[in-house]
Amino acid sequence: MGRPLLSLVFLAAFLAGTSPGRGQSHDGDARRMAERRAVEAVIWGMPAVNADLMLQAMLTKTAAKQNDIVFWSRPADWKNQTLTPNPDSIYFMSFWNVKDGPIVIEVPPAIGGSIAGNIVNAWQMPLEDAGPEGADVGKGGKYLILPPDYQGPVPDGYFALPSDTFTGFALLRSNLKSHAEADIAKSVAYGKQIQVYPLAKAGNPPPTHFADASGTLFDATIRYDASFFRNLDRVVQTEPWLARDRAMIDQLRTLGIEKGKAYAPDAATEAALNAGAREAQAWLSAQYDAGFPVMNEGISWFPAARADVVKAVQNGYADPDLYPVDARGVTYTLGFTGIKRIGTAQFYLMANKDKDGNAFDGAATYRLTVPPHAPVKQYWSVTVYDRATHALVRDLDRASVASIGKGVATNADGSVDIYFGPKAPEGKEANWVPTDPKGAFELLFRLYGPEKPLFDKSWKLPDVVKLK
Repeated sequence: MGRPLLSLVFLAAFLAGTSPGRGQSHDGDARRMAERRAVEAVIWGMPAVNADLMLQAMLTKTAAKQNDIVFWSRPADWKNQTLTPNPDSIYFMSFWNVKDGPIVIEVPPAIGGSIAGNIVNAWQMPLEDAGPEGADVGKGGKYLILPPDYQGPVPDGYFALPSDTFTGFALLRSNLKSHAEADIAKSVAYGKQIQVYPLAKAGNPPPTHFADASGTLFDATIRYDASFFRNLDRVVQTEPWLARDRAMIDQLRTLGIEKGKAYAPDAATEAALNAGAREAQAWLSAQYDAGFPVMNEGISWFPAARADVVKAVQNGYADPDLYPVDARGVTYTLGFTGIKRIGTAQFYLMANKDKDGNAFDGAATYRLTVPPHAPVKQYWSVTVYDRATHALVRDLDRASVASIGKGVATNADGSVDIYFGPKAPEGKEANWVPTDPKGAFELLFRLYGPEKPLFDKSWKLPDVVKLK
């Protein structure tokens, strides 16, 4: 009788996923599996967690709720710790939720101001652009966001935007003419003409609630630790599974994330999630440092979104043979929002290395010469960001130089020299952006209203040169 009983013990242990006398080995295997799956979950879930971090910052740090508008009544300073925000624009954001029915985002006509807007779903896939370079072409318009599988009527006079998620956000930049106080006030007043309301109340829309986040520490930087998965669980619980992502259902279940169930990882799982998140951060950072395809051969500046990601999101991932999850993950460690018509309202170039191929050092001094006749209808700007967080450098009182900035000096040939470093070169204060001598930085060059010479490459932004 002894041998059959022993066999039953081994069978029970096998079915339970353990082996007598080898529990420690199994535990090690389980941890390695959890860490590997955590790495992949971070890369895959990056755009949705990126959006949820901003939503949670709004809900906890401002008086705004979903379907309200949070805005910054001043150009962004370092307390706006979103990823690569624009300190030369006025930001209005509405985190929408269509769980209770369609929502309207109404954008005013471009009279006395203009909007550069992007409306995206929970995965930051663009649904539509708004403003002069968007669907309304500057005439103003009512953008109607429809819930997943919506079967109701769509009235005339709306831009209907079917969404496959219940939540998302609209980033609506009110363009600045200059940093003069009067122009800032004008840009804010124009942005406050935006309205957000339920379609069910379109006949008599209630007033839109605006909450000012200026002066508030609004921290939505990516957390590469176990807390990342709490944000990810919130997305899984809120949103329907998309067909293209169903392969992640079992992957996430092994990490304790399962639709309809409370997320309560034990200490061992938390440790594996922390390790996996750190490994994902290292991999994503290495991909970024390795460089995106550059804009012009031999020059370090590269478009802030890779071409394969742009193609995938602009057609709603319609190509069954293209799903660039890795590149998408890297992209959404750097910034937020998706643009349907990229290269129309704005275009972004990034650099993380100087002319010699070395990373930017906050203790050194550098110069960028912007060639004359920059191909923009509105303005260009260049902004310094913290390389570690991709947010504005904390505790620095300025972050950019823009062609609309006050006192920016121009050379005799129309070019502009811009300096980056811990101290301004003498007499160059208006053309200087401070850096933190204790950290590395990166640069983002914005072109608002980009024009043909940028894309036919007859105008090229040169490399940044290290001076000392």
